[in-house]
Amino acid sequence: MQETRCRRQEEKSANIFIRLVGCFFLIFFASANQAQNFDPSRWEETMAVFDTQDAANPPPEGAIVLTGSSSIARWNNKAAAALAPLTVIPRGFGGSVMGDALYHLDRVALRYKPRAILIYEGDNDTNATIPKATILDQLQQTVDRVHEELPDTRIYVLAVKPSISRWAVWDAAQSVNAGYQALAEADPLVIYVDTATPFLKADGNVMDDIFVSDNLHLNDMGNLIWGSVIRAALMPHEARHE
Repeated sequence: MQETRCRRQEEKSANIFIRLVGCFFLIFFASANQAQNFDPSRWEETMAVFDTQDAANPPPEGAIVLTGSSSIARWNNKAAAALAPLTVIPRGFGGSVMGDALYHLDRVALRYKPRAILIYEGDNDTNATIPKATILDQLQQTVDRVHEELPDTRIYVLAVKPSISRWAVWDAAQSVNAGYQALAEADPLVIYVDTATPFLKADGNVMDDIFVSDNLHLNDMGNLIWGSVIRAALMPHEARHE
């Protein structure tokens, strides 16, 4: 009887071990697939389009580069009017993550020798459950590279915005935003722009009338709020340089 009980316990322990090993490999392969999905070389055609635009109409040095994922990319055609008279270079590429911005930093920002770079990343990162530590490390690497090549260039880091479609990861996004803010507080050339709070209602929920049909990207009202927040952050530092 005792022997039978021990054998059953051993079998139970073995089954638990097998399930744990299985979970480990599922997580491992999911992470590998995620890394593959975010291969930064997938943006080569987009970078080539930027090259063509630059050859046809070379942007001026000393302007403000706007780069990041789809929320900034979709706003790029409105940015010049929203931020006038500031001189801006729109270089957003929708679907990107912080690692993409870091990898393509030379081609979307540094080669223009801008006086300021505005970055919006973290939205796709948090939705894809990329760890906060990875996102912040990649941002820090981005900041370090800018400081190394352009020591006087200011970096504006936009907060990850809330949205209806990604409300399930809003807690993770807020944690990343806190990390952005801490990084900015430690570096006088990095400015954190709170583009999150203006989209929240008094009860803490996200507004429901600021998105297009996908409940992720901003409609005209959302872009007006977005643009006004960005403009308010840029003007005190950048208007004097126009």
